[in-house]
Amino acid sequence: MISSVPRLDELRPVFPALEKALDSPPGLLASGGNLKVNTLIDAYSRGIFPWFNEDNPILWYSPDPRLVLRTDQFHSSRSLRKTLRARPWRVGVNQNFRRVIQACSRGRRRGTWLNADMVNAYQNLHRAACAHSVEVYDEHERLLGGLYGVGLGKMFFGESMFSHVSDASKVALHALCGHLHRHQAPLIDCQIYSEHLHRLGARLMRRGDFVNRLRAFCRQKAEATLWQTQFIEP
Repeated sequence: MISSVPRLDELRPVFPALEKALDSPPGLLASGGNLKVNTLIDAYSRGIFPWFNEDNPILWYSPDPRLVLRTDQFHSSRSLRKTLRARPWRVGVNQNFRRVIQACSRGRRRGTWLNADMVNAYQNLHRAACAHSVEVYDEHERLLGGLYGVGLGKMFFGESMFSHVSDASKVALHALCGHLHRHQAPLIDCQIYSEHLHRLGARLMRRGDFVNRLRAFCRQKAEATLWQTQFIEP
C-alpha cells in the first residue's frame, strides 16, 4: 500500500490533494518527507497528520470522514461527574509537556507510532509554541493523567492521552473542552473514529467540511492566555 501513494521529497515536501488519499488503509495520503516544525505545521493546517510504525517510512494521513469533538458538546457520564465532585484534582496547561508525551509514549506498544522521532518532533513543536499539554495532578502534585496535541490559531488537534488512575484523561479532556470553549475555540480534531471518544461526544464529519472549518479556525488569532502555563477549571 505504501508504494501506491506519492513519496515526498525529504527536504521540500509538497503534499498532494486530499482527494488522492486511499480508502484502504483509510486516509493514507503520502510517505516520506520529514518531521520538521514547518512541515508539521503545514500538514496540520491542511488536515493531514503523521502516523507510522517504527519499521515504516513517515506516513501521512487525511481520513474521510474525520472524528471531531465540538468543545461545547463534551459528554460527561454520571461516573465522571462523580469523579469531578469527589476528587481534589488540579488541571494544568503546559506545566510539563515532556512528562506528558513520555507517559503517552510509554503507554503504547513497542514499535508503534509514538516512537523517539515522533516524540522529538512534538517536543520541537512545543518549543515553537504549537504543541501543548493538559495535565491532571492530585493534591500532592503527582501527575495522574493528561493529553497533548497541536494548537494552531483557534484549532486544536488532539494526539494522545494517558491515565495512571481511572478517569484522569477524561478529566483532562473535559477541562480542555471548557478551556477552549471559553476562548472561542470550537473544535478538537480527534482524527480517527473510536468508541471511547464517541462516548465522550465526538462525532464524524465529512473531510471537506472539516477542512473548511479548520482553515477558518487556524487563521483566527488565539488570545495570549489560551496556551500560557496555568491551571484551569477541571
